Parts: sequence; structure tokens; C-alpha cells
Amino acid sequence: MSTRVSRLSPGLILLFVLSGTVTGRETVGSEPPAVKSNPFSREAMLARFDGDGDGELDDAETVALRDAFGGVDIPLLPAKPHQYALAERSKPTWLSEELRRTDNTPADNPMTDQGVALGRVLFYDRQLSRNNSVSCASCHQQKHAFSDPRRFSVGFEGGQTRRNAMGLANLRYTNLRGLRPGFFWDERAPTLEAQVLTPIQDKLEMGMELSELENRLQRLPYYPPLFEAAFGSPRVTRKRIARAVGQFLRSLVSLDSRFDRSAGDSAAYAAPFDGFTAAENLGKSLFFEGVGGIAEFGCAFCHIPPTFNMPKAFNNGLDLEYADRGLGVLDRRPNDPFTPTNDGKFKAPSLRNIELTAPYMHDGRFETLEQVMEHYSSGVHPHENLGLAFPEGEGTKATSGFGLSAEEKAALVAFLKTLTDEQFVSDPRFSDPFVRLRATTTRGQAK
Repeated sequence: MSTRVSRLSPGLILLFVLSGTVTGRETVGSEPPAVKSNPFSREAMLARFDGDGDGELDDAETVALRDAFGGVDIPLLPAKPHQYALAERSKPTWLSEELRRTDNTPADNPMTDQGVALGRVLFYDRQLSRNNSVSCASCHQQKHAFSDPRRFSVGFEGGQTRRNAMGLANLRYTNLRGLRPGFFWDERAPTLEAQVLTPIQDKLEMGMELSELENRLQRLPYYPPLFEAAFGSPRVTRKRIARAVGQFLRSLVSLDSRFDRSAGDSAAYAAPFDGFTAAENLGKSLFFEGVGGIAEFGCAFCHIPPTFNMPKAFNNGLDLEYADRGLGVLDRRPNDPFTPTNDGKFKAPSLRNIELTAPYMHDGRFETLEQVMEHYSSGVHPHENLGLAFPEGEGTKATSGFGLSAEEKAALVAFLKTLTDEQFVSDPRFSDPFVRLRATTTRGQAK
């Protein structure tokens, strides 16, 4: 095929469907039926377009590939999907049980290798935005632990978002302390599936109507086979899009940091770790046992191990008056009986890989972890909804905090850096599957 086309006819699309029988059946609760072959596998595409046989596509070969499919980027996938095995299977018994209790996977959207593979393609596909300029990954970059190094992300027409794009690690394990918190900083999305469709429709972020999105993706040659493999038929629907991306997001599990390797099979974090420096062990003690050995004065009270997720939105005293009210914007009863409203409450992402996810807070106001420590040490405003406990007498000041010493602040930063999971931010299972022209850029990012 050498003719450039802007749209593929339904008949041409069917050439790329994996199964000749279209049943429309939704596969729930088990692996989808076996498929014959993947016409968009890396092996198949290299056989057609790798003219010099070096196992890679240079720019000229990439241009030929794009031309063959109407000038769009094409994903190259393994002939057999990556295995996205349940993270808890290889973990100690106590950790497996803890993960199982906190798992938010719904019964009608079990994870499958084919479903996650489709979600990965959707996550990286710029065709999900109105002008084909941004994808989910534009604001959630793997090397930054699926966060955005910019204070505010840039939408499809160049506008800035109003909040910092949070990291996406461990979104699967959020049902903590008997609570089922929502997603986004303000918890407005009750499920990951609901969260997925929100930025796609947002008029600043991606700007798509869902009916238009369904039609667009149905015409792209690589989606019918992927939807067939994941859901039993090639039909593209918004519900299936949400389910597939939800599966991919749940696959982003980060549990392989130096902290995890030093902890080993033990759930007891109090004892010093042999593999830690003195500063890291001091920081670990402050994090888990609290200032003065009082747990309520510790970080783990809100950032719960082993995933370091939050059970709900909290007010941490960033301001006395909030320009962004967070959870308070929603018409809900206070999530804490000791606070009059939900103003200024935000649900932060997992602290896993926090070394890589700067800037910090919902508005990205802090550029470094050192600045975050200064805030908690002495910069906390005594807001009426404050969810932090301080030693007696601290609350009388204009700003308050834990009164950390320079050594303690440095120790906490050192400990937080032990939560960096290098495998997570380089895992090819989570990487961009699309073949892109290396010589061109979009909004300053290499394609």
C-alpha cells in the first residue's frame, strides 16, 4: 500500500481485523478469545518497512510506514502482548493481602494483557485530541513517573491547565481505611473509568466530543484489531475506551524501590534498614513514627504504606484562603466530622517516585522537596479545615508546623528519595508504542 489516504474505508479496515467473525460480545471476567495474529506487531511491520534489515525504522522507513496508513503514527506492538501480571503475585504474603484489600478494580473491568495493551496505545495516541497534538502521555510522562515537570500542563491549543498533573503510580490500590476516595485532586471522579474520559472531553486539555472520538478511532486501522483482541469485537465505544485506559492505569504499579528492597519481606518499618544511610533511617523514623515518636505527627498518617497513597482529601495548610477550594467546590458533606467544610482539601498522589514528580502540590507551588519540608516545618497556615496535628502550642502562631531541625528536614528528603523505582520509569511495558519521526517535534517534545 503506497497511496496516502486521510481516511480508510470500512472495507479496508476489515482487512486488519484479527477475527473474521464479529459478534459484538463483550468479554468480562476472563481472558478474551485467542487471536490469530497481530498485523500491527513489530515483527510484521519490520518485515514490510525495514528496508535495510537493521531491526529498526529510520526516518525514511518511518515516513513510508506513515504514508502507507494515511500519514498517521502507527504503534508497533509485540506479537504476543506484554504480560501485565498481578503485582501482588510475587510479593510476600502480608503485602499481597494488603494490596488485595486496597484494590479498586471493578468486577466489570478485570485486567487482561490485551486490555492493558489497548489502553497503552490509547494513552499515548495524540489522535485522542481534537487537533492530534497531545495525548494523555503529554501531561503524564513516564520518565517523570507519569507526571508533568511543568507547573501547569499545556492543552491541545496551548492553554494551561489550572492544576499540576499528578503522578499516576499505584492508582489501582486506593481503597484505604475503609474509604473509597475518588480521583483527581478534588476526588470528583468516583472511578478510574470515569476519570479517563474527563480530560478527553475537557475544552482546554484535549477538546474531543466522545461521539467524534468513537468515529475517529473506528477509522484508524490499528484500533479494530486491538478492540477485537481486548473485547471480542472491533467496535469502538466510549465505554471500552474508558475500560482499556483504566486497565492501563491500574497496571502502573510501583513497588520496586530501594525502600522495598531494604524492607525485604518484613512489614515492620520501625527498625533501621541495613541498606540505608543514617540520614535515610532517621527520615524513615520521622516518616513512620512521627516527630517525637508520635504517629499522628508523622507523614505516614496521611501517606499510607506500602503504596503511600492517601485515603481521602486533606487540608495541609497551604493557605488561609484558597483560590482553588479543592474538594470544597463539590457539593458534599465534610469528609471529616471535625472540619466545618471541605475547602482547601486535596487528595495527593502516591509518594512513590516523588523525587521525579516535581513541582509539588495541586498548584505546583513548590519546586523542590526541600521547599516542601520547609512548609511542613514552619509554613502551615492554621486553616479551619486543617488536617494536621502539631505539638501543643504550635497552633498559636501565624503559621505553624512540626518545627523540624535542618538535620530532620534533610533526613526526610533523603528517605523520600529511597522511594524512587527506576524500573518503573523505564519499563518498556509502559512506554510509548508509536513509531514517530525523530527529526520533528511537537510543543518542544521529541516525537
